[in-house]
Amino acid sequence: MSLALPLALILTIASGHARAQASDRSPDSAARVEPADRAAQTDIPPYTLERDVHLFVVQQDGSVVEDDDTVLRANTTAGVDEIAQRYVWFNKDIETITRLSAETVDPDGTAHAVGASGIRDVQEPRSAGAPTFEDGVLRTVIFPGVQIGSRVHLHFAKRRAKALDAGSFSYFVEPTGEPVEFQRLIFDLPADVPLHADARGYAALAPETANGRTRYAFDYRHGPYPPLEAGAVAYVNWGDRLMVSTMPDFAAFAARYREAAADPTATDPAIAALAQALTAGVSDPREKARRIYDWMRFNIRYVALFLGETAAVPHRATDILRNRYGDCKDHVALFSALLAAVGIRAEPVLLNLGPVYTLPGVPGYGAHAINHAIAWLPDLGVYADTSSGGYAFGYLPPGVMDRPTLLVDDGVLSRTPATERRERTARLSLEVGATGDAAYSYYVQDEGAGAEPERNSFRRATHAQAQQLAAQRLRLSGLAGTAHVSTGPTEATDGPFSVTMEGTLDHVVWRDGTTAIPTTSSFTGGIATQIDSWLAQPRRTQPWACIGGEFAESAQIVLPAFARVTDVPQDTQVSDVFLDYTSHYVFDARSRTLQIERRLAARFGHQMCTADEFAQMRDALVRIERDTHAQIVVRAVGAPQQP
Repeated sequence: MSLALPLALILTIASGHARAQASDRSPDSAARVEPADRAAQTDIPPYTLERDVHLFVVQQDGSVVEDDDTVLRANTTAGVDEIAQRYVWFNKDIETITRLSAETVDPDGTAHAVGASGIRDVQEPRSAGAPTFEDGVLRTVIFPGVQIGSRVHLHFAKRRAKALDAGSFSYFVEPTGEPVEFQRLIFDLPADVPLHADARGYAALAPETANGRTRYAFDYRHGPYPPLEAGAVAYVNWGDRLMVSTMPDFAAFAARYREAAADPTATDPAIAALAQALTAGVSDPREKARRIYDWMRFNIRYVALFLGETAAVPHRATDILRNRYGDCKDHVALFSALLAAVGIRAEPVLLNLGPVYTLPGVPGYGAHAINHAIAWLPDLGVYADTSSGGYAFGYLPPGVMDRPTLLVDDGVLSRTPATERRERTARLSLEVGATGDAAYSYYVQDEGAGAEPERNSFRRATHAQAQQLAAQRLRLSGLAGTAHVSTGPTEATDGPFSVTMEGTLDHVVWRDGTTAIPTTSSFTGGIATQIDSWLAQPRRTQPWACIGGEFAESAQIVLPAFARVTDVPQDTQVSDVFLDYTSHYVFDARSRTLQIERRLAARFGHQMCTADEFAQMRDALVRIERDTHAQIVVRAVGAPQQP
């Protein structure tokens, strides 16, 4: 792990790399490894953090001088790729890199300094070309000659002349998943500015006070980590992490944000005029809020920088309106101003955007701490995230559901809804012709939380892109053929949405021998997809994401005259505390038609399920999986019998 980047960016980059556990070797070295040794090397982590000493010297006003001295060792070829290029993130408006030295150390100890040509600055890509967000810069360090066994040594110092959050300091860190031989985090503060910490796995040393300043230090060591299981939530939910903050509690943190976010332009006549125009002729407050919400998500481009990476103060509402873009806190600022202009209260809500269902016990910004802002409309009882773009008013994207929230105006912790309505109905009609190919028609309708994301996908797609999306869904269902798609109206912004696909499928029934035909009742995204994703990990030891819903599917398969059915699945009924599932099969020999009905209700009551809950429902999931993968067996008339 390297702390050369802000942790939000480190984790974004780290999560993009596959955590390959198999060792990659050069041909020469691989030839010298015995088979038993090769098996042992499948557990070698790509790289190891050998040493990291990270010092923060914090002043009374929140300005900081940061010094980081890090050594990483490449253990595999994958590790070479991961450590051969490192980044130092800085805000060019308020931060300066005061020193930077870097070198590659060969396995035999020979050092190769990184020259000026190996160090360059690049624009933070997430600014997406938005001028008011071009303060983030990546100083890129490219190490020469890195090979298996090499070490990269990066030492830099950075000075932040102005606090991101005036008069305060906070820092969040968690492991990236590679072994840590030694890490020490040191926070040097004025003696009258206490540091509050929530440490899990990080060992706090006794504070040392001298010359009017106090040093707090935390040591960390960890061997290899078990890989994240398929579908598991973020490691930080149960694993090691450290949050330090000069804010004593969440109420004080909320008050500081509230004071900094005060905006005299929120009552500007241009904002009031727009709000009045958007809600003209409407008296219902909820409908007024919905219209403003829809205007925001379609007209204010979202710049996806995490809250706390740059100054934690929204831009002026008038500037956001003029520029037509902003990050999450800007979205909240303008949305709230527009609502206020028509008499609807709204307040900022701070939370984590990501697979994190808890917050540290002390407040602060961080990749898996507070990093996002949405709005709370107390009189309507609605949370709203206009930056999500593809969700209808009254619904939230899964990334902010069931999360602890800090209500900025009230200064108290609350929580976003744990569940929301999600329903899907699918109807599939399949008629197999004399060639064994089939013509099909497939209709699916989403209601509730899933409807607007689906509608938004087709709303933003060209005709060609929509056809490609349909073809992709056919392939993901394991089917080969053609697909032509049509949809319900895309002009609406809420309510149910339907998609119809029609086309042909290849080789559904072979004209000779025996064919096992899947009892498909929906394409990708239906019951079978849900069950397969939950069972992607056959046994679980880690908490995992579980989003429920209601599914109803029906299918009709008409077989050709040359086909004789020899086996049809049995009806299935499965019920436990979380799941209710039924399937029903009827075959009419006269019309050679098989009818299939399936229904699933998954009601977890939350979005993060435990390993114990998975163990409770596993038998039920396996039984449902067996049924959704069931087949009908068809023999071509006159085909030779199998021995």
